[in-house]
Amino acid sequence: MVIQNIEHKGGLAGFLKSHGVYPTPQRLAIAEVMFECHQHLTADQLYDKVKVSTVVSVSRATVYNTMTLFSENGLVREIHADPTRVFYDSNTSRHHHFFNIDSGELIDFDADHYPAPPSTQLPDGTQLHSVDVVVRVRNNISTP
Repeated sequence: MVIQNIEHKGGLAGFLKSHGVYPTPQRLAIAEVMFECHQHLTADQLYDKVKVSTVVSVSRATVYNTMTLFSENGLVREIHADPTRVFYDSNTSRHHHFFNIDSGELIDFDADHYPAPPSTQLPDGTQLHSVDVVVRVRNNISTP
């Protein structure tokens, strides 16, 4: 599991509860797949993985709704790297992403490369909530 010490804090159900999420069998099945390692998955990719990894019946709509709930409760980060889909990131620590347009792959990189702007540069009456940087890259095209 990607969550450190999850076994010592009430397991996956305890982890969900500690974030205000009631652990239904479907949510537990989705969480088990999502948190098995640091990864970036769309709801459709997650649905496909959950279908083959559990005996619990989970609908596509349940996966979408659960990932929205997980995001709202800080369990995952939503990454909008592509206008046609949302990626869910199981790594909620401070970091940014490269998005390969050709392969659809998201790759983490250190947030120190693109730090947050100083508070003096923020619009009046606002405060910094978060900084999400997505750098879009393409595969090199080899020339003959």
